[in-house]
Amino acid sequence: MNKYKVSWKDLGVEAEIAAFTPQNKVEEYHVLLHVESKDELFEGQLKRIYEGEERLLQLPQISGANTILKRYFLSDATNQQPLMRQEQDCSISVIQQPPLDGSKIAVWMYLQKGTKVANINGVIVAEHNGYRHLWKMGMHEHKGDSAWQTESLLISYEETLQNFHATLADNCIRTWFFVRDVDTQYEGMVKARKANFAEQGLTERTHYISSTGIGGLPADTRALVQMGTYALTGFEPKQQRYLYAPTHLDPTYEYGVTFERGTVMEYGDRAHVFLSGTASINNKGEVLHIGNIVKQTERMWENVGVLLEEGGTSFDNVAQIIVYLRDLCDYSTVKAMFDKKFPDTPKIITLAPVCRPTWLIEMECIAVKERRNAAYRDF
Repeated sequence: MNKYKVSWKDLGVEAEIAAFTPQNKVEEYHVLLHVESKDELFEGQLKRIYEGEERLLQLPQISGANTILKRYFLSDATNQQPLMRQEQDCSISVIQQPPLDGSKIAVWMYLQKGTKVANINGVIVAEHNGYRHLWKMGMHEHKGDSAWQTESLLISYEETLQNFHATLADNCIRTWFFVRDVDTQYEGMVKARKANFAEQGLTERTHYISSTGIGGLPADTRALVQMGTYALTGFEPKQQRYLYAPTHLDPTYEYGVTFERGTVMEYGDRAHVFLSGTASINNKGEVLHIGNIVKQTERMWENVGVLLEEGGTSFDNVAQIIVYLRDLCDYSTVKAMFDKKFPDTPKIITLAPVCRPTWLIEMECIAVKERRNAAYRDF
């Protein structure tokens, strides 16, 4: 994997890029676009981010790629989202998780070159070699409590999957749940998800789905939960496996939640590793190093490293990192630590409380590793 940065100094925008570009195969790019804060209104920063996106797509190495996903991190989603343009050619997620570099906006972009991409009834579908990758972001409801909204979102998504001859249990690879006021609303989301999963055959005796459940404010003030998803069809069950790291982490059902620590998707030419939100926890479900942001960050890295190793990858293969902080005052400390350990990996640090009040930090990541496995079709 090639990792590099492109800075447009006249624009005040920097792109952190991770490129997986095997010869004569599908290429993948994860990009984090950051805008320099210039004490301007949101419209000014938004305009520069959009210009940065256009320049990114004109880079010789990326030209011709299709944008699959964009997740915008905003400082005030309710007031800022109405100023953004409507897009139909990729899956859009907009969430209030303020970038902590002082800007009002940042964006994670995922691009592919060599696949056929279409919007089918609101689902972005990338097809190649018999696989269909289904991305659907930004789903939310505007009535009821967090439990009702979660149940409604899951039922609607399950109906969507039926249109692709897919199910939640068999085909959904990754979910994201952004919860308004996570300290009070998370419990309702967890209970509703657990009940729905049981109805779909997802239990501690079968498997769950890799996920992040984190604080985040949807633009619609009535929405308590916003959901994003990635599913896949056309693969054999043995291509998918789950990560546990039992020396460092306990099964999530032991403390009442229902997600997998990580998922590996194996292809003939590569593997994708999707790690759920991971924090400073041990294999008894206990929060470690309460009140110490440095020690919590180090333990979080240790947990992530063990999961990556179990998935046959390492930090060298990580294509993007999203970091969630509870206390904005920890930003300078955490940024220095991440910049030292991961100087070239695309990353963003946002303000987003974790689901347990004593967790100061959480991170998620996606890794891409070259494989040579004749038993499976290439990506």
